[in-house]
Amino acid sequence: MTDSSQSPPDLDLRLVRYFTVVAEHLHFGRAAEVLHINQPSLSRQIRRLEQQLGARLLDRTSQGSRLTEAGEVFLPRAKALLRSAAQAAAHTRAAAEPSRITIGYTMGIIVTPAVRALRRRHRDADVQALHVAWNERRGCLLDRRVDALVTRLPFPTDQLNVTVLYDEPRGLLMPVGHRLAGKESVTLDDIADEPLLRVPDADWNAFWRIDPRPDGSRAPDGPLVEDFENKLELIADGQAMTIIPATAAGGHRPDLTMVPLHGVEPSHVVLATRADDRSRLVADFRTCAQSQLDGPSGGLDH
Repeated sequence: MTDSSQSPPDLDLRLVRYFTVVAEHLHFGRAAEVLHINQPSLSRQIRRLEQQLGARLLDRTSQGSRLTEAGEVFLPRAKALLRSAAQAAAHTRAAAEPSRITIGYTMGIIVTPAVRALRRRHRDADVQALHVAWNERRGCLLDRRVDALVTRLPFPTDQLNVTVLYDEPRGLLMPVGHRLAGKESVTLDDIADEPLLRVPDADWNAFWRIDPRPDGSRAPDGPLVEDFENKLELIADGQAMTIIPATAAGGHRPDLTMVPLHGVEPSHVVLATRADDRSRLVADFRTCAQSQLDGPSGGLDH
């Protein structure tokens, strides 16, 4: 006879996702910002999950948080559970709604012309557009939140099919009072000693900081940032600069200015889809994107 007291817990997938975000950042405050909830509420939700599991998953430390032994065991299984749930939902929707597609885009990328073209081709299809955070680009495809994504390289592209749509020259974003502001263009030699902002992504840093430089020297380190508004504030305050797509200059604050950066590889705007996706809508969106999206775009992707 089965003991009902030993039945598996009914896990709330929303709480499981909250845990994976806290585990990624190991800091309740930063995780709360990513999840767009307040920190006390996040702490309560994690406690609820721990109660459901009957195990403590995280310990608070003076520097943030750390996974307990139980948390270390649960984390890979939590990620697998979320992936499985997303795939189950996506396959179910695909069976019930064969004419449905979600197109992702990151900040500063305009997808409207291609989305409209796809809707004209498939008037009965449910075509949606969804903004995606710069650090969720690969994940949003693999967990099937989106079916196609227009964004900028670099990001991990294994298990993805990537098509370059267009290139953008790069520029240097700086305060209006900087010594280089107002110049027609600058080169890497001009900024050899200028600190550049960093993010917690090695590939991003290598490309957008041009680090290392062609001569092997390292880009001077500026502050580490994770969100867009802090980035602009640090630049306006004169603490660092950042390299951006030159076409992004128009959407910034009046106390910032962009100067074209010459002699460097351009930024690449791409369409990414799952490598195993054979959807007719995805294939048709690729055709629409290649014909309709050729830059420039406004805003920042990173």
